[in-house]
Amino acid sequence: MNIIVGISGASGIVLAIKTIKSLIKAGYHIDLVITGAALATAKQELNLSTPKKILAEFSSDKITLHSLYDFAAAIASGSYRVQGMVIVPCSMSTLAAVALGLSDNLLRRAADVCLKERRPLTLVPRETPLSAIHLRHMLSLTEMGAHIVAPMPAWYNLPKTLDDVEDFIVGKILDSLKIGHKLYPGWPLKDQDPVTL
Repeated sequence: MNIIVGISGASGIVLAIKTIKSLIKAGYHIDLVITGAALATAKQELNLSTPKKILAEFSSDKITLHSLYDFAAAIASGSYRVQGMVIVPCSMSTLAAVALGLSDNLLRRAADVCLKERRPLTLVPRETPLSAIHLRHMLSLTEMGAHIVAPMPAWYNLPKTLDDVEDFIVGKILDSLKIGHKLYPGWPLKDQDPVTL
């Protein structure tokens, strides 16, 4: 079972790390693509400045790292079978390129392939506030069948730590790919008294 994970240059690299760990735990092989801007962000946020340092976070042989401009990579073709793809975090330039079909690097090409093959594609855009341009591109992608999972926390599960908030978001990413998990409790919560008016 293969899942493509793209990491682009938006804030929230920790969400990519946790998503990959959860996918590996669920038994998936990861085809990984990282942009240069993602490496700059990873250095700023987690002191992970190279692909090698990022891979060291996983201690797993279930990851294949692809060069950003290797258009001969398997994931550039629809004949390569994958369960889906997630871009986490997803920069607005990457989101726009995918929405417009600009396959100018392997990450964007792999997303384009998922769209044309009608495979699950999830984008986790990390920007706020959102402009009309951002919203139009998100709507366009949604109309093409992609999932937009904005990394918004929930409070009904009473998060105690930042890890709890991140786990909720990663759980939502896995939900969009129809992958089971136990990262956050479902609704309604157990032992909750009903509300009456």
